[in-house]
Amino acid sequence: MDPNTVDLSKPRYDQGSFGGRFKHFVAMSDPRCLLPGLFFDMPIEKSKDILERHKANMLPPTMSEDTVWRAKQVYDSMIHPDTGETILPPFRMSGFAVFGTPLIVGMLLPNPTLFRTIFFQSVNQTHNAAVNFSNRNASQPTSTKDLITGYIGAVLSSVSIAVGLNQLVARANVTAATRTLLSRFVPFPAVATASSCNMLLMRRSELSTGITVHDEEGTKHGASKAAAKSAILQTLVTRVILPAPLLIIPPVAMILINKTPILKRFPRLALPIESAVCVIAFVFGLPFAISMFPQVGTINASEMEPEFQNLKDSKGNPINAFFFNKGL
Repeated sequence: MDPNTVDLSKPRYDQGSFGGRFKHFVAMSDPRCLLPGLFFDMPIEKSKDILERHKANMLPPTMSEDTVWRAKQVYDSMIHPDTGETILPPFRMSGFAVFGTPLIVGMLLPNPTLFRTIFFQSVNQTHNAAVNFSNRNASQPTSTKDLITGYIGAVLSSVSIAVGLNQLVARANVTAATRTLLSRFVPFPAVATASSCNMLLMRRSELSTGITVHDEEGTKHGASKAAAKSAILQTLVTRVILPAPLLIIPPVAMILINKTPILKRFPRLALPIESAVCVIAFVFGLPFAISMFPQVGTINASEMEPEFQNLKDSKGNPINAFFFNKGL
Protein backbone atom coordinates (compact mmCIF):
# COMPACT_ATOMS: atom_id res chain seq x y z
CA MET A 1 0.00 0.00 0.00
CA ASP A 2 1.27 3.46 -0.88
CA PRO A 3 2.02 5.19 2.48
CA ASN A 4 0.89 8.51 1.00
CA THR A 5 -2.67 7.18 0.69
CA VAL A 6 -3.02 6.41 4.42
CA ASP A 7 -5.93 8.54 5.68
CA LEU A 8 -4.60 10.32 8.76
CA SER A 9 -7.59 12.64 8.99
CA LYS A 10 -9.34 9.93 11.01
CA PRO A 11 -8.10 7.68 13.84
CA ARG A 12 -6.70 4.32 12.80
CA TYR A 13 -9.40 2.43 14.68
CA ASP A 14 -13.16 2.84 14.30
CA GLN A 15 -14.34 5.45 16.80
CA GLY A 16 -17.93 4.37 16.38
CA SER A 17 -17.36 1.29 18.53
CA PHE A 18 -16.07 0.90 22.08
CA GLY A 19 -13.49 -1.65 20.92
CA GLY A 20 -12.09 0.76 18.34
CA ARG A 21 -11.92 3.62 20.84
CA PHE A 22 -10.26 1.34 23.39
CA LYS A 23 -7.51 0.39 20.91
CA HIS A 24 -7.09 4.08 20.04
CA PHE A 25 -6.64 5.20 23.64
CA VAL A 26 -4.41 2.25 24.53
CA ALA A 27 -2.07 3.57 21.84
CA MET A 28 -2.45 7.16 23.08
CA SER A 29 -1.74 6.23 26.71
CA ASP A 30 1.12 3.83 25.91
CA PRO A 31 3.90 4.77 28.39
CA ARG A 32 6.50 3.98 25.72
CA CYS A 33 5.42 7.18 23.96
CA LEU A 34 7.31 9.10 26.64
CA LEU A 35 10.54 7.84 25.05
CA PRO A 36 9.53 7.11 21.46
CA GLY A 37 13.09 7.36 20.16
CA LEU A 38 14.16 4.55 22.47
CA PHE A 39 11.17 2.23 22.10
CA PHE A 40 9.98 2.95 18.56
CA ASP A 41 13.00 4.58 16.90
CA MET A 42 10.57 7.45 16.33
CA PRO A 43 11.65 10.69 18.06
CA ILE A 44 9.20 13.55 17.73
CA GLU A 45 11.36 15.26 15.06
CA LYS A 46 11.20 12.15 12.89
CA SER A 47 7.46 11.87 13.54
CA LYS A 48 6.86 15.46 12.42
CA ASP A 49 9.01 14.96 9.33
CA ILE A 50 7.05 11.85 8.28
CA LEU A 51 3.73 13.61 8.79
CA GLU A 52 4.85 16.67 6.83
CA ARG A 53 6.08 14.52 3.94
CA HIS A 54 2.83 12.54 4.07
CA LYS A 55 0.88 15.78 3.77
CA ALA A 56 3.00 16.73 0.74
CA ASN A 57 2.53 13.25 -0.76
CA MET A 58 6.32 12.70 -0.72
CA LEU A 59 6.73 9.53 1.39
CA PRO A 60 8.81 6.79 -0.24
CA PRO A 61 6.72 3.80 -1.42
CA THR A 62 8.92 1.49 0.64
CA MET A 63 7.68 3.00 3.93
CA SER A 64 5.18 0.76 5.68
CA GLU A 65 1.69 1.79 6.71
CA ASP A 66 2.56 0.89 10.33
CA THR A 67 5.43 3.40 10.30
CA VAL A 68 3.09 6.18 9.21
CA TRP A 69 0.61 5.30 11.94
CA ARG A 70 3.43 5.10 14.50
CA ALA A 71 4.49 8.63 13.57
CA LYS A 72 0.89 9.76 14.04
CA GLN A 73 0.69 7.99 17.42
CA VAL A 74 3.87 9.64 18.71
CA TYR A 75 2.80 13.07 17.48
CA ASP A 76 -0.72 12.85 18.94
CA SER A 77 0.60 11.63 22.30
CA MET A 78 2.77 14.74 22.68
CA ILE A 79 1.06 17.59 20.83
CA HIS A 80 -2.19 19.27 21.90
CA PRO A 81 -4.76 19.03 19.04
CA ASP A 82 -6.08 22.58 19.53
CA THR A 83 -2.98 24.60 20.41
CA GLY A 84 -0.24 22.63 18.64
CA GLU A 85 1.89 23.00 21.78
CA THR A 86 3.97 20.20 23.29
CA ILE A 87 2.41 18.75 26.45
CA LEU A 88 4.85 18.24 29.33
CA PRO A 89 5.59 14.51 29.95
CA PRO A 90 3.96 14.23 33.44
CA PHE A 91 0.69 15.61 32.06
CA ARG A 92 0.40 13.53 28.88
CA MET A 93 -1.94 10.57 28.69
CA SER A 94 1.13 8.42 28.04
CA GLY A 95 2.64 9.67 31.30
CA PHE A 96 -0.47 9.11 33.42
CA ALA A 97 0.51 5.60 34.53
CA VAL A 98 4.18 6.39 35.13
CA PHE A 99 3.65 9.57 37.14
CA GLY A 100 0.30 8.66 38.68
CA THR A 101 1.16 5.22 40.10
CA PRO A 102 3.19 6.52 43.10
CA LEU A 103 0.25 8.72 44.08
CA ILE A 104 -2.27 5.89 43.78
CA VAL A 105 -0.04 3.57 45.83
CA GLY A 106 0.33 6.29 48.46
CA MET A 107 -3.44 6.74 48.74
CA LEU A 108 -4.02 2.99 48.97
CA LEU A 109 -1.52 2.30 51.73
CA PRO A 110 -3.29 0.77 54.76
CA ASN A 111 -3.88 2.63 58.03
CA PRO A 112 -3.68 6.16 56.56
CA THR A 113 -2.66 8.99 58.88
CA LEU A 114 -4.18 12.46 58.68
CA PHE A 115 -0.99 13.92 57.22
CA ARG A 116 -0.63 11.18 54.62
CA THR A 117 -4.25 11.50 53.55
CA ILE A 118 -4.00 15.27 53.09
CA PHE A 119 -0.61 15.03 51.37
CA PHE A 120 -1.44 12.37 48.79
CA GLN A 121 -4.94 13.70 48.05
CA SER A 122 -3.53 17.22 47.55
CA VAL A 123 -0.64 16.10 45.35
CA ASN A 124 -2.93 13.80 43.34
CA GLN A 125 -5.40 16.60 42.68
CA THR A 126 -2.54 18.92 41.73
CA HIS A 127 -1.42 16.34 39.19
CA ASN A 128 -5.01 15.84 37.98
CA ALA A 129 -5.52 19.59 37.58
CA ALA A 130 -2.36 19.85 35.48
CA VAL A 131 -3.47 16.89 33.33
CA ASN A 132 -6.93 18.44 32.93
CA PHE A 133 -5.49 21.77 31.82
CA SER A 134 -2.93 20.21 29.49
CA ASN A 135 -5.57 18.08 27.73
CA ARG A 136 -8.46 20.55 27.84
CA ASN A 137 -10.56 21.69 24.92
CA ALA A 138 -8.53 24.82 24.09
CA SER A 139 -10.75 26.13 21.30
CA GLN A 140 -11.90 28.77 23.79
CA PRO A 141 -9.67 30.47 26.40
CA THR A 142 -9.87 29.43 30.05
CA SER A 143 -9.55 32.22 32.60
CA THR A 144 -6.99 32.09 35.40
CA LYS A 145 -9.85 32.52 37.87
CA ASP A 146 -11.53 29.33 36.62
CA LEU A 147 -8.25 27.43 36.81
CA ILE A 148 -7.60 28.50 40.40
CA THR A 149 -11.22 27.91 41.46
CA GLY A 150 -11.20 24.43 39.92
CA TYR A 151 -7.94 23.50 41.59
CA ILE A 152 -8.95 24.74 45.05
CA GLY A 153 -12.37 23.11 44.75
CA ALA A 154 -10.83 19.76 43.80
CA VAL A 155 -8.26 19.79 46.61
CA LEU A 156 -10.78 20.84 49.27
CA SER A 157 -13.39 18.28 48.17
CA SER A 158 -10.93 15.38 47.92
CA VAL A 159 -9.24 16.11 51.25
CA SER A 160 -12.49 16.73 53.15
CA ILE A 161 -14.17 13.58 51.78
CA ALA A 162 -11.11 11.39 52.37
CA VAL A 163 -10.52 12.72 55.89
CA GLY A 164 -14.22 12.50 56.74
CA LEU A 165 -14.57 8.91 55.52
CA ASN A 166 -11.36 7.87 57.26
CA GLN A 167 -12.73 9.30 60.51
CA LEU A 168 -15.95 7.35 60.05
CA VAL A 169 -14.01 4.16 59.38
CA ALA A 170 -11.81 4.77 62.43
CA ARG A 171 -14.85 5.19 64.67
CA ALA A 172 -16.79 2.27 63.18
CA ASN A 173 -17.56 -0.59 65.53
CA VAL A 174 -15.75 -3.21 63.45
CA THR A 175 -12.68 -5.40 63.80
CA ALA A 176 -9.21 -4.01 63.08
CA ALA A 177 -8.95 -6.14 59.94
CA THR A 178 -12.27 -4.85 58.62
CA ARG A 179 -11.28 -1.27 59.45
CA THR A 180 -8.05 -1.66 57.46
CA LEU A 181 -9.99 -3.16 54.57
CA LEU A 182 -12.54 -0.32 54.51
CA SER A 183 -9.84 2.35 54.65
CA ARG A 184 -8.35 1.06 51.39
CA PHE A 185 -11.57 1.92 49.52
CA VAL A 186 -11.87 5.48 50.86
CA PRO A 187 -9.76 7.08 48.06
CA PHE A 188 -12.26 6.16 45.31
CA PRO A 189 -15.24 8.35 46.34
CA ALA A 190 -12.85 11.14 47.32
CA VAL A 191 -11.00 11.14 43.99
CA ALA A 192 -14.14 10.60 41.87
CA THR A 193 -15.93 13.54 43.53
CA ALA A 194 -12.87 15.79 43.42
CA SER A 195 -12.13 14.97 39.78
CA SER A 196 -15.70 15.79 38.80
CA CYS A 197 -15.65 18.99 40.87
CA ASN A 198 -12.34 20.03 39.31
CA MET A 199 -13.61 19.53 35.78
CA LEU A 200 -16.91 21.31 36.37
CA LEU A 201 -15.29 24.32 38.03
CA MET A 202 -12.54 24.64 35.41
CA ARG A 203 -14.84 24.25 32.40
CA ARG A 204 -17.99 25.98 33.64
CA SER A 205 -17.17 29.04 31.50
CA GLU A 206 -17.68 26.88 28.38
CA LEU A 207 -21.39 26.74 29.19
CA SER A 208 -21.62 30.49 28.65
CA THR A 209 -19.05 30.92 25.86
CA GLY A 210 -19.55 27.62 24.02
CA ILE A 211 -16.88 25.52 22.31
CA THR A 212 -15.80 25.55 18.68
CA VAL A 213 -17.62 23.18 16.34
CA HIS A 214 -16.80 22.16 12.78
CA ASP A 215 -18.48 20.26 9.98
CA GLU A 216 -17.37 17.01 8.35
CA GLU A 217 -15.05 18.95 6.05
CA GLY A 218 -13.27 20.49 9.03
CA THR A 219 -14.68 23.98 8.46
CA LYS A 220 -15.27 25.82 11.74
CA HIS A 221 -18.66 27.43 12.28
CA GLY A 222 -18.25 29.22 15.60
CA ALA A 223 -18.84 28.33 19.26
CA SER A 224 -21.86 26.37 20.48
CA LYS A 225 -23.18 26.24 24.06
CA ALA A 226 -25.16 23.10 23.25
CA ALA A 227 -21.96 21.34 22.17
CA ALA A 228 -20.24 22.53 25.35
CA LYS A 229 -23.02 21.05 27.48
CA SER A 230 -22.73 17.73 25.66
CA ALA A 231 -18.93 17.70 26.00
CA ILE A 232 -19.01 18.48 29.72
CA LEU A 233 -21.69 15.88 30.45
CA GLN A 234 -19.74 13.15 28.66
CA THR A 235 -16.52 14.17 30.42
CA LEU A 236 -18.30 14.15 33.80
CA VAL A 237 -19.41 10.54 33.31
CA THR A 238 -15.85 9.64 32.33
CA ARG A 239 -14.44 11.33 35.44
CA VAL A 240 -16.68 9.28 37.72
CA ILE A 241 -15.74 6.02 36.00
CA LEU A 242 -12.02 6.76 35.57
CA PRO A 243 -10.89 6.26 39.21
CA ALA A 244 -12.81 3.00 39.60
CA PRO A 245 -10.33 0.58 37.98
CA LEU A 246 -7.40 2.53 39.47
CA LEU A 247 -8.67 2.64 43.06
CA ILE A 248 -10.87 -0.47 43.30
CA ILE A 249 -9.00 -3.14 41.33
CA PRO A 250 -5.68 -2.83 43.27
CA PRO A 251 -7.27 -3.17 46.75
CA VAL A 252 -9.38 -6.13 45.65
CA ALA A 253 -6.37 -7.75 43.95
CA MET A 254 -4.18 -7.24 47.03
CA ILE A 255 -6.81 -8.79 49.30
CA LEU A 256 -6.53 -11.95 47.21
CA ILE A 257 -2.75 -11.77 46.71
CA ASN A 258 -2.08 -11.22 50.43
CA LYS A 259 -3.59 -14.63 51.10
CA THR A 260 -1.05 -16.40 48.89
CA PRO A 261 1.80 -18.37 50.50
CA ILE A 262 4.51 -16.28 48.84
CA LEU A 263 3.34 -13.02 50.47
CA LYS A 264 2.87 -14.68 53.81
CA ARG A 265 6.48 -15.79 53.55
CA PHE A 266 7.81 -12.56 52.01
CA PRO A 267 5.51 -9.73 53.22
CA ARG A 268 7.92 -7.06 51.93
CA LEU A 269 6.90 -8.01 48.39
CA ALA A 270 3.46 -6.50 49.02
CA LEU A 271 4.42 -2.93 48.07
CA PRO A 272 6.21 -3.71 44.76
CA ILE A 273 3.45 -6.14 43.79
CA GLU A 274 0.77 -3.53 44.55
CA SER A 275 2.73 -0.98 42.50
CA ALA A 276 2.79 -3.40 39.57
CA VAL A 277 -0.95 -3.99 39.91
CA CYS A 278 -1.52 -0.21 39.91
CA VAL A 279 0.53 0.20 36.72
CA ILE A 280 -1.51 -2.52 34.99
CA ALA A 281 -4.74 -0.92 36.21
CA PHE A 282 -3.54 2.43 34.88
CA VAL A 283 -2.46 1.12 31.48
CA PHE A 284 -5.79 -0.59 30.81
CA GLY A 285 -8.15 1.25 33.19
CA LEU A 286 -7.44 4.70 31.75
CA PRO A 287 -8.23 3.72 28.12
CA PHE A 288 -11.33 1.84 29.32
CA ALA A 289 -12.76 4.92 31.04
CA ILE A 290 -12.00 7.46 28.34
CA SER A 291 -13.27 5.08 25.64
CA MET A 292 -16.81 5.45 26.94
CA PHE A 293 -17.29 8.33 24.48
CA PRO A 294 -15.50 9.32 21.25
CA GLN A 295 -12.83 11.99 21.67
CA VAL A 296 -14.39 13.90 18.80
CA GLY A 297 -17.98 14.42 19.87
CA THR A 298 -20.94 14.68 17.50
CA ILE A 299 -24.10 16.73 17.93
CA ASN A 300 -27.06 17.00 15.58
CA ALA A 301 -27.71 20.44 14.15
CA SER A 302 -31.33 20.16 15.29
CA GLU A 303 -30.12 20.05 18.92
CA MET A 304 -28.06 23.22 18.59
CA GLU A 305 -28.67 26.96 18.59
CA PRO A 306 -30.68 28.46 15.69
CA GLU A 307 -27.56 29.88 13.99
CA PHE A 308 -26.24 26.36 13.39
CA GLN A 309 -29.36 25.11 11.68
CA ASN A 310 -30.02 25.22 7.94
CA LEU A 311 -26.30 25.67 7.17
CA LYS A 312 -24.63 24.14 4.11
CA ASP A 313 -21.12 22.89 3.43
CA SER A 314 -18.82 23.94 0.60
CA LYS A 315 -20.63 21.57 -1.77
CA GLY A 316 -24.03 23.02 -0.96
CA ASN A 317 -25.16 20.01 1.05
CA PRO A 318 -27.11 20.57 4.30
CA ILE A 319 -25.01 20.19 7.47
CA ASN A 320 -26.94 17.81 9.70
CA ALA A 321 -24.25 17.27 12.34
CA PHE A 322 -21.33 19.13 13.86
CA PHE A 323 -18.19 17.89 15.59
CA PHE A 324 -16.15 19.09 18.57
CA ASN A 325 -13.16 18.15 20.72
CA LYS A 326 -14.72 16.67 23.87
CA GLY A 327 -11.65 17.29 26.01
CA LEU A 328 -10.50 14.99 28.79
